[in-house]
Amino acid sequence: MQTEKPFCIRLAGRTIKISPLHPYLRTYCRAYLTEPLARPDVTITISEDDVAFEWEKSRREDERQGRPVRPFPDDYLETLAAYRKIAVAPLDYDTLLFHGSCIAVDGAGYLFAAPSGTGKSTHARLWRELFGERAVMVNDDKPLLKVTEQGVTAYGTPWDGKHRLSTNTAVPLHAVCFLNRGETNHIAPVDFWTAFPLLLRQTYRPEERDAMEKTLLLLEKAASQVRLYTMDCNLSQDAAKVAYHGMK
Repeated sequence: MQTEKPFCIRLAGRTIKISPLHPYLRTYCRAYLTEPLARPDVTITISEDDVAFEWEKSRREDERQGRPVRPFPDDYLETLAAYRKIAVAPLDYDTLLFHGSCIAVDGAGYLFAAPSGTGKSTHARLWRELFGERAVMVNDDKPLLKVTEQGVTAYGTPWDGKHRLSTNTAVPLHAVCFLNRGETNHIAPVDFWTAFPLLLRQTYRPEERDAMEKTLLLLEKAASQVRLYTMDCNLSQDAAKVAYHGMK
């Protein structure tokens, strides 16, 4: 039974109506709240079963990693349930949800992708330190990427990582860089076929076949419209300089 009043958020140019169980979800999305529409583009409802699914998924992952089961509260698990439902909906509007850290410098977006723990958030922090007010954090974890004939636009979302770094903004995506740990800093362009599986690994992959086919088509189109790079970096301040000049 829904106990909280529905609210609307605006993501990637679309209005999403959410019917939550707990008040925390509205607070979590507060930077993206918008006025309700009579006919929102997307409507989602969170159920107790959705929250239970997230708890079970988290429990299995903790056991698989050999760590103690984390006692996440239901209101936090609801944010994960909402994200899972929202992740599929943007496909109808040619939009992908991507796992990466996106920062804009002088209005151009740069997206860093890597497995968790590699240092993409640290790398984005080095860019903020290097460029100061010229740099805007678009999203530190899960930006939305809208794919059009004119290019790819990166949008902020409430799902922005443990440091909660994002801005409710949109920027043209200039480049995607796949990070690896290294002793020295070196960046190089990468071809489409090398980059595609790396992109797919960081893109939300729905279980439904039709949705997955749409995801692959959008990802292929996006990869053909932005510059693609790989970089070995040691996460020193010099890494930000090498990355920026290499991609610019």
